[in-house]
Amino acid sequence: MALSTRLELRQSQNLVMTPQLQQAIKLLQLNNIELSAFVEQELERNPLLDDSGPDAPEPDNRPESDSADAGGDGFGDEPLSEMSIDAEKGGGAEAESALDAGYDDVHGNDSPSDRLSETPAGGGDIGDSGGGSLGQIGGGGSHKFDDMDLSLENTLSNSESLRDHLTAQLNLAPASVEARLIAAAIIDSIDEDGYFREDIEEMAERLGCAPAAVEDALALVQAFDPTGVAARDLAECLALQLQELDRYDPAMKALVGRLDLLARQDYPALLRECGVDGEDLTDMIRELKRLDPRPGRQFETEEAQTAIPDVLLRQKPDGGWQIELNPETLPRVLVNNRYYAEISAATRTAQDKTYLTDCFNNANWLVKSLEQRANTIMKVATELVRQQDGFFAHGVQHLRPLNLRTIADAIGMHESTVSRVTSNKYIGTPRGIFEMKYFFTASIPATDGGASHSAEAVRHRIKDLIEVETPEAVLSDDRIVEILRADGVDIARRTVAKYREALRIPSSVQRRRMKRMQLDMAR
Repeated sequence: MALSTRLELRQSQNLVMTPQLQQAIKLLQLNNIELSAFVEQELERNPLLDDSGPDAPEPDNRPESDSADAGGDGFGDEPLSEMSIDAEKGGGAEAESALDAGYDDVHGNDSPSDRLSETPAGGGDIGDSGGGSLGQIGGGGSHKFDDMDLSLENTLSNSESLRDHLTAQLNLAPASVEARLIAAAIIDSIDEDGYFREDIEEMAERLGCAPAAVEDALALVQAFDPTGVAARDLAECLALQLQELDRYDPAMKALVGRLDLLARQDYPALLRECGVDGEDLTDMIRELKRLDPRPGRQFETEEAQTAIPDVLLRQKPDGGWQIELNPETLPRVLVNNRYYAEISAATRTAQDKTYLTDCFNNANWLVKSLEQRANTIMKVATELVRQQDGFFAHGVQHLRPLNLRTIADAIGMHESTVSRVTSNKYIGTPRGIFEMKYFFTASIPATDGGASHSAEAVRHRIKDLIEVETPEAVLSDDRIVEILRADGVDIARRTVAKYREALRIPSSVQRRRMKRMQLDMAR
């Protein structure tokens, strides 16, 4: 066989993950907090990016190049900041959809306070869109600062931590130098709940002292405020608080020592352990509930943040749904073309020109990626609302089984794109704020071969059945299966048990015993 060299021309297709495409995919899966942090970094790094305010000349700073198409996954579509879904009031998932672009710009300047009103946990309404500006805070009227005390001590933050609170008491406590040092080490080991979790022997070995000295120092710290701090477990924490109230009698001591029975609500066993009647046990349990199981929590300085919805949903007068992006979660960045023209005219070296060109291209791509991200979120949210119209109109009982493929096929995207869009994204509805992933539930077949049932709706049905049961008719898992099958849900007993345990509902035997005990104590 002779060896020879020759030229061949071959044509093939492959997907090249350019840095710009990787950035667009990354932006798609970020939540609004992570996106804001990413945009802040880009604003610091790229001198051609501007944080657009309410009065920014947006049309002059638009990216010059056309939107790029990223393979049909929502990139390169026209901006959508508002869509409407028209449906008959009370209609199901087969409602007709009409997608109307409402605004010319994804990054509009509507005030978030005009978009979404405060929604309580049980429900609420989403307010109508307003024309407010993000630069305007509060209402009209004059403000005078002549009578305000703006001295330094009145403007500094004064939030005291648990460690500072305990250290201040230690400085005033009558103790030896050794005891103070050991107590300071104990205070440093107390967690945010106020508990001392470290082993006494290990701390004594680490500090080079006797275990008895650590015990004495621990008793010193446990005498500090708040009562119950530095306890080693929940029983000790409750015991310290009961001792402070002079309520740590033998019966209460027995109750605190058997918290496992109280957690299982085994009241007959608690009656035997404590040696009291039902009325006394009820009073003791009521007194325990008034205690603080986490005494260190009152010194927390960080407040829990409420989830901010990325999409807002409100019902229209005709029964349809109005969907719009939440302007509070949309970053406002623009390319400063005027500054780019001034700098490029004064640039002389090739290195500076290359740097300036890279900054300009990256700025354009970032703005387009943010718009494409908004478009994709709107497309997915609109189809999600159309599919789950019954839930928004009537509640969780009408939640339909839904998977990523159904949404992806309906809007012409890939499943991975839909998964990225719905992860860590929230939608504000008249029924509350939900993560978009909440609406994707498994299906449970129907007994008559009809439409499947949503697993979330079935779990809600099981919870409702158990909540209305009486002490004389506690429902077993088998009885719940019979009721559900009569309603057309083909479900197995083990599935009912799994859903019940996921809802943290005790078994029928435990519920029957609890209800009988509650009746006896009520008498």
